[in-house]
Amino acid sequence: MATTTTTSLGGDDRVLATAQQIVKSLRAAKEDREDMLLIFSTFDNRLSGISDLINGDDSKSSDEEDLDRFDAAERLILAEPSRHSTSLFNPPNNPAEYLSAVDEIIHWMEHLSVAPPSSAAAARTGQIIVDRAENAIQLAMSRLEDELRHLLICNTIPLDAVSRYGSVRRVSLSFGSHDGGGAIDDALESFADGSDRGSSRFHERGASLGDDLFVDLVRPEAVQDLREIIDRMVRSGYERECLQVYSGVRRDALDECLVILGVERLSIEEVQRIEWRSLDEKMKNWVHAVKVVVGVLLSGEKRLCDSLFGDLDDLKEICFNETAKGCVMQLLNFGEAIAICKRSPEKLFRILDMYEALRDAMPDLQAMVSDEFVIGEANGVLSGLGEAAKGTFAEFENCIRNETSKKPVITGDVHPLPRYVMNYLKLLVDYGDPMDSLLELSEEDHYRFRNDLGSDGSRLEAMSPLGRRILLLMSELEYNLEEKSRLYEDAAMQQVFLMNNLYYLVRKVKDSDLGKVLGDDWIRKRRGQIRQYATGYLRASWSKALSCLKDEGIGGSFSNASKMALKERFKSFNACFEEIYRVQTAWKVPDDQLREELRISISEKVIPAYRSFMGRFRSQLEGRHAGKYIKYTPEDLETYLLDLFEGSPAVLHHIRRKST
Repeated sequence: MATTTTTSLGGDDRVLATAQQIVKSLRAAKEDREDMLLIFSTFDNRLSGISDLINGDDSKSSDEEDLDRFDAAERLILAEPSRHSTSLFNPPNNPAEYLSAVDEIIHWMEHLSVAPPSSAAAARTGQIIVDRAENAIQLAMSRLEDELRHLLICNTIPLDAVSRYGSVRRVSLSFGSHDGGGAIDDALESFADGSDRGSSRFHERGASLGDDLFVDLVRPEAVQDLREIIDRMVRSGYERECLQVYSGVRRDALDECLVILGVERLSIEEVQRIEWRSLDEKMKNWVHAVKVVVGVLLSGEKRLCDSLFGDLDDLKEICFNETAKGCVMQLLNFGEAIAICKRSPEKLFRILDMYEALRDAMPDLQAMVSDEFVIGEANGVLSGLGEAAKGTFAEFENCIRNETSKKPVITGDVHPLPRYVMNYLKLLVDYGDPMDSLLELSEEDHYRFRNDLGSDGSRLEAMSPLGRRILLLMSELEYNLEEKSRLYEDAAMQQVFLMNNLYYLVRKVKDSDLGKVLGDDWIRKRRGQIRQYATGYLRASWSKALSCLKDEGIGGSFSNASKMALKERFKSFNACFEEIYRVQTAWKVPDDQLREELRISISEKVIPAYRSFMGRFRSQLEGRHAGKYIKYTPEDLETYLLDLFEGSPAVLHHIRRKST
């Protein structure tokens, strides 16, 4: 049709029509078409009026308008990089204009992919457009990658370590952590001063974070800009680049959070070489970090991914998993190193802290992280920490069972062993929930209970797994103390030692949650034993002195034999009393109430017997030498008894004065 029209025209018209068809087929921009016409006119003056072909028709076709928009968008994207030295979202740049240009290019690519040209000429023209569009998109995506990275970095909100630490309540509990790999002798040595004052400084536990605690990880005002960029990159087929940029920046941000929380990247070998005090601090930091990372940071990352990626479920799942994986694996690597470290009793409570923290975090972690490898590793570390806790507790039991030191406490005071054990058990009861879930009672354990506990073994079925182990451990501790009492040659001191130590156990049990575990019957029985030890002390210590105050063997009231026997009786009593005073003022009964009760028991036995004996026979020894034999009044003895069990030898000044 076009050929027929051309041949019916004159020569000038045919030239103009041909030029017009060439220009239109090129679909060039207006400025480019004008340049082409200027070149044509230099070859043939008949083309001098061809500009009318362009300007003569005021209306443009839809295709021409689309091409104009494409041209404008392309020019904006291909602009010199120097024009974009600042962020797209910073003045004087206009992000809406740039993103609209990207949308225009994307539109053309989508249009040409859905409806390719039918003719060969149109296909060639279309390919030119596609090539130009792909080039523009490549440049645009490169810039948007940079913008995405820049926005994420600049708008990341740093973790405030101070306020985050402040959100976790610290509770001071009683148990001693020690250097030296947990040797029981080192642990006992820390209590050698006979007090429990220092034990409260050793262990801190963090309370669980609140369920409503969350933070913004990226400034809210940047979220919409990030969403705009992500949307264009995904529509352009640059999901992989988007994923790499996003997860890379967020991984680095989480790594920085771990540094702030005190979690270092350490190998298993490095962890095993760390001395205990430093390791204890790192374990405490780890416990806190697990709570913050899972309860605050990862939940925040999940919300951020949901907000930025919207309905792109597959992509946001991959982004979150890639973001979280490095941080979680760093935590798990440390947990694994602790689980396989050498077991020693002082590590138990920190291991239990770690076990509880990871156990409590697992439901949230599994709900957020879909990476099966990561979840499998987490479950493996949790299991490993549980086994480490059980093994460490067994190591503690073995230490107590095998503690056979032959060094007695000189004063008969409370031995370091029960101080160590009771502080340990008082804290252990606070971990009843995880310990009950970890401890299993074997048939061998049942046999040990029945064999070692006797009648106490009947309570087994009503007790928790931890309660059973504590009951057995207390029985073994009592047996150990009985063995240690035999280190004393003085039978009276044996009774004082056992009385002091059992009284200490009862007081510690009664004043803590151990009382709920062991029960009132346990306390009642031990109180009965304490009374038996007090009676045994009185018998072993004062029987000889009291035997001097009996009437047998005195004879008649006024015979010489009677006077000589009385003199010997008073001299023997004085010697017995002075020896008891000399020795037992160096003994120690540390509990004020127990010490007072023991003195009262002595007074009730000795003072009435002495007063009665002296009242009946004093008249037979009256004379200027009577003071040589009757050195003390009942009131003197009462006063001197107050000096017993103070832990430092005293001198009977009254005796010295009388004897001179």
